[in-house]
Amino acid sequence: MTSNLTPDPLAPAASTAIEKARVLVLPGWLNSDAAHWQSRWIARHGYQRVEQDDWTWPRRGDWMARLDEVLLATREPVVLVAHSLGCQLVAAWAEHSRLTDRVRAALMVAPPDTEREDMPPQLHNWRPVRRGRLPFAALAVVSTDDPYCSVDRAAAFCADWGAPVHRAGPRGHLNGESGLGDWDDGHDLLRALAAGVRLALPD
Repeated sequence: MTSNLTPDPLAPAASTAIEKARVLVLPGWLNSDAAHWQSRWIARHGYQRVEQDDWTWPRRGDWMARLDEVLLATREPVVLVAHSLGCQLVAAWAEHSRLTDRVRAALMVAPPDTEREDMPPQLHNWRPVRRGRLPFAALAVVSTDDPYCSVDRAAAFCADWGAPVHRAGPRGHLNGESGLGDWDDGHDLLRALAAGVRLALPD
């Protein structure tokens, strides 16, 4: 399932699709700071951050319930933009929620391996990793030197989820410290995914 994916040239429909959807941003543990591309996308594009009651000691069931609450209050089709623990939220939520048909697609960036022994105790209740196949389109973006998940482990999770993998190169945890800025390349992937534009292997 792992591949170096690049989007086909974006059709005008790609912009229309993302404009008609409600884009929900799912940060990971401790939330996304101002330098993070998720926060930049929220400021630049008007996307909605799904706020959690406790970012420090995240409880998987509480985060799943909060995502359900937000979806119940949303009328438009939804596109999820998850980073780090937000990816594990998408996987766990999709196994239990009755609202998955409201989601058009999910961009899942830098999923962490919460089953690793060196994970902080705040994340132990996110074990085991939920690995059911996602009932909507998904694309994962992983770094080749992510300190929180090896490439092989990320590929295994994503294969189970049914999410093709785009390798972003050695960019750490693909967060505010990775120097991505507005991460326009990532946003192009999001727009293509939302529109159902085929993501093709490069020559």
